[in-house]
Amino acid sequence: MYGKKVKLRFLFLSFIFLILTLSVFLILKSLEENVVYFISPTEIKNLTEIDNKKRIRVGGMVKEETVKMTQNKISFIITDFKNEINVTYSGAVPNLFSEGKGVVAEGYLNDRSFLDAKKILAKHDENYMPPEVKKALEKNK
Repeated sequence: MYGKKVKLRFLFLSFIFLILTLSVFLILKSLEENVVYFISPTEIKNLTEIDNKKRIRVGGMVKEETVKMTQNKISFIITDFKNEINVTYSGAVPNLFSEGKGVVAEGYLNDRSFLDAKKILAKHDENYMPPEVKKALEKNK
């Protein structure tokens, strides 16, 4: 049949394959927690189920005359010119954040029309817009 050397080599290769498979599984499982999906306000309105424990990014334009600031909170509306979502955020906003400009808010959905943001990302100059926001806005115009 097979010699002792062949059996040991097969056992060694099987062990290496098992370790590699387990490593890939653990890496993918740990990355799953850090994945943040981008969704437009229109896609949020069309969701069948809302998971308020899943972090998402919502992008669009800050609607004119909707920014309201208090000492420790800011609230505003993100629009993709078809649908809107209300956003509240506690903390300092980027310097480039303003009405009529592109923004991406990262946080948790409370319902289809309210996002509790944990991070606000604003575009870095007047010509740049994140690709996801640009696609969503072009799709809904």
